[in-house]
Amino acid sequence: MDTLLALLLGLGLAAAVGLRIFVPFLVISLAAHTGHLELAAGQEWIGTTPALVMFATATLLEAAAYQIPWVDHLLDMAAGPAAAVCGTVIMASAVVELAPLIKWPVAIIAGGGTAGLIRGLGSGARATSTVTTGGVANPVVAAGETAGSAVLSVTAVALPVLAGLLALALVAAVVKGGRRLLRRRRV
Repeated sequence: MDTLLALLLGLGLAAAVGLRIFVPFLVISLAAHTGHLELAAGQEWIGTTPALVMFATATLLEAAAYQIPWVDHLLDMAAGPAAAVCGTVIMASAVVELAPLIKWPVAIIAGGGTAGLIRGLGSGARATSTVTTGGVANPVVAAGETAGSAVLSVTAVALPVLAGLLALALVAAVVKGGRRLLRRRRV
């Protein structure tokens, strides 16, 4: 059961990474630093004081940068690949009891895949906002993504089953929306 909870924790955190890269790392750094979360072997550095300070600074800078027109677009271009990598790392940090031979493929597929899919959803929302409002609503979208990442990250640490189910629902919604979009383009 502990492994299942760790997988759901990692899945919830990976989905949160898809919304904002540094918010989930700040949350797990704080949780590990205060003794509320055990990190996998080799990932303990995330709970250190220097890492906590770095993640807090990066979170503030990331949230602020997404509020600046055109900078948000540049960040979106870099965030896609970064989200997949960070989703992998955060999933690997959460699954404490898995052997490396199992942990890393699971982390790459489930963590990186989830973060990448959710990041695509966020990029699509920003593109829609840019087209429909000329970018005026982009800061609202960005604030929603930051808040969503924070809520999902805290939920993942406190209630991993709920966060994992929310992450699975988000992935299902993205896949369903992608299929619908492909069908429209074929017609």
